Amino acid sequence: MSERLPTYFISHGGGPWPWIEGMARELKPLGDALARMPNEIGTRPRAVLMISGHWEEDAYTVQTAPHPPMLYDYYNFPPHTYEIAYPAPGDPALAERVAELVSAAGLPVARDADRGYDHGTFVPMAVMYPKADMPLIQLSMRRHYDPAEHFRLGQALAPLRDEGVLIVGSGLSYHNLRNFGPGAKAPSEAFDAWLSEVLTHAPDTRTAEVLDWEQAPSARVCHAEEDHLVPLFTALGAAENDPAERVYHQVDIFGGVTASSWKFG
Repeated sequence: MSERLPTYFISHGGGPWPWIEGMARELKPLGDALARMPNEIGTRPRAVLMISGHWEEDAYTVQTAPHPPMLYDYYNFPPHTYEIAYPAPGDPALAERVAELVSAAGLPVARDADRGYDHGTFVPMAVMYPKADMPLIQLSMRRHYDPAEHFRLGQALAPLRDEGVLIVGSGLSYHNLRNFGPGAKAPSEAFDAWLSEVLTHAPDTRTAEVLDWEQAPSARVCHAEEDHLVPLFTALGAAENDPAERVYHQVDIFGGVTASSWKFG
């Protein structure tokens, strides 16, 4: 492909929300935003590389199965949500290309032929590409969550943007499972406002500000553990000099949460 693809950091919602009527209604703005993404991108990628906030390993681990299974990594949802199928094909050749890029950057890499699609991946993809005909692979985070290293990971993956691969960091701009509802209103609004402002800054200052995210208002209230924020660093690293555009914004989700998604490039 001659056209460079953007990268994304998306808020992927909670559990299997598109298959639960009340949650789907509450998160309709998110569903609409995800469904718009193929048109926003403007061309059909040859594959999607997803970095999900639900997969972490000691080394950056790439999913290599030609037909990855499903991984229902959520709990206490209705029985039908454990029968969801999203039979997108894997892409072993792309997985090897990813592994080579990560290794060439001096970062530790591993391969996993058994890993299935977790809900941070198959849920948004089912809205973005409901026919499940888009080749799809996942790449893990590392357990240490180091912002600078995950940004370097994105830099290493950047050539894929010119090879027809859509890089998506899938997490949530607010993720505190113990504080959903009214208690989330003030901290999630403050953190979202900070992130939205910082991402509009010039790249030479933006990177340092984002990587120093713990200094943001209510940072550790919104992300007691930063697993759902880390995919942002990789999406940004792969598009470090590109402008940011907020493509989803919703307030008072489940009575309090503010969440957003961003496109880079």
